[in-house]
Amino acid sequence: MSGDTPPLVKCLVWDLDNTLWQGTLLEDDRVRFDKAVRDVLERLDERGILHSVASKNDHDLAWRRLEELGVADYFVVPKIGWGPKSESIRRIAEELRFAHNTLAFVDDQPAERAEVAFHLPEVRCYVNDQVLSLPDRPEFTPARTTADARHRRSLYQAGFRRQAAQDEFAGPDSAFLRTLDMELRIGHASAEDLARVEELTLRTSQMNATGVHYSDRVLRGLIDDPHHAVLVAALTDRFGTHGAIGVLLLRTQARVWHLKLLATSCRVVSFGIGGAILNWLIGQAHEAGAHLVADFRRTERNRMMDITYRLAGFTEEDCSCLEHLVPGAQDDGVVRLHLVPEQRALPDTLRLVAPACLTEEQPAARP
Repeated sequence: MSGDTPPLVKCLVWDLDNTLWQGTLLEDDRVRFDKAVRDVLERLDERGILHSVASKNDHDLAWRRLEELGVADYFVVPKIGWGPKSESIRRIAEELRFAHNTLAFVDDQPAERAEVAFHLPEVRCYVNDQVLSLPDRPEFTPARTTADARHRRSLYQAGFRRQAAQDEFAGPDSAFLRTLDMELRIGHASAEDLARVEELTLRTSQMNATGVHYSDRVLRGLIDDPHHAVLVAALTDRFGTHGAIGVLLLRTQARVWHLKLLATSCRVVSFGIGGAILNWLIGQAHEAGAHLVADFRRTERNRMMDITYRLAGFTEEDCSCLEHLVPGAQDDGVVRLHLVPEQRALPDTLRLVAPACLTEEQPAARP
C-alpha cells in the first residue's frame, strides 16, 4: 500500500443525536431519520465496512428507536450509555480486534470529536455534515467488493453467537471447539478468489507475517507461475461460514520451499487455525523432502503470528538451504525463519479438506 493512501476504514462508529438522526432522542422520541443516511449505511455495509455506535443516551430508548427505524441490525457491538466516547470506541476496537487506525468516528459535537482525538489519535473523526460524502472518500472505498465483504456483518454476528455459546459452555476450550464441527478447506486460488486474497493482505495486520500487500496483477502472475502456489483457506462450522480466512503464497523448489506470506483473519485466532495451516504445510514439505523457509517481519500488531511460527518450530538458525532460494529483493526488516519439516498431527478439533500434495488441483478430505 502506498504511503499516500489512507488505511481502509473497517468500522464506522456513529453518534446518534443530530448525526445518525436529526433531533435529540430524550427531547423528542420521534427523531427524524433521512433516507440519504440509510443509503450511506447500506452502501458501506455492502462494501464490508461495519457500523457501530458510541452515543451518550438512554440505552433501551435508543436501541428501541433503532429497531423502529429498521436499522438496528446494521450496528455491531454498540456502546450506548453515559461514559466517555473514547472509552466506548476503545472497547469496540477491542471486541472487533481492529487496529485503531481502521476505525472512524462521526459526531456533531466538536467537544466529543476532540475527546476521541485526544485519547485515540489514530481514529479518524468526521463532522456530521460529512456523512453523505463518506462513501465517496478513498478510505471508505475498497478497490473491489468481494462476496465475503458483502456478508461481513453476518460473519461477525455469527461470531458473536459463537462466542456467546462458548461463554455458556462448561468445559475446556478444546472440548468446545470439538462441538463446533469445524471444517478447514485449503485449495489453490482461482482467478475469482484473487479479490479476497488481495483483501486479506490489505485488511489483516495481527495475523499477517510480513504486512506486504500483493496486488491483483502480482497475484495473477503468481497463479500462472508453475513454481508458485497461491492457496486460500476457508472455514465453516455449525454457526455458518467464516468465509475465506487465510492465504499462503509459496514458492516451491526441489530443496527448499519459500513461504513468502501467511495471513489469517484475526477472527479465527482462538481456533488455532494458523497453526493448523502451518502443520499441514510442514507435512507437505516433509513429503516433498524440502526444507521450509518463511519470511517474517515483526510489527507492533503481529506478535501472535510470531508466536504461531515459533510454536511451529521455525527458528532464525542458518542453513545451507538458504543458498538455494531464488535471489530477489528482500524488504527491509524481513527475517527468514527456517524449519526442517516432519510429519505433523492435525488437531482433532477440525476436519481438513486439502490437496493431498500441492501439485494436485482437487482437495481430498482428511480427518
